[in-house]
Amino acid sequence: MTGGTKRADILAGLKVSIVLKQDQKTGKVTEGIVRDIMTKSATHPHGIKVRLGNGLVGRVKTIHG
Repeated sequence: MTGGTKRADILAGLKVSIVLKQDQKTGKVTEGIVRDIMTKSATHPHGIKVRLGNGLVGRVKTIHG
């Protein structure tokens, strides 16, 4: 398990934990499979923004596997 601040570490199909916009204050994480990478820059201090297979969008906190 690694952090999600580098775009190069994240690929479509990976299982990740993300924090949704509405959950940023509580830090509640949601798990899912990456469908799209939305952040264009190589890194982001708060995590790379992705869209999961179920359509939810958030910033990656943990990459599983």
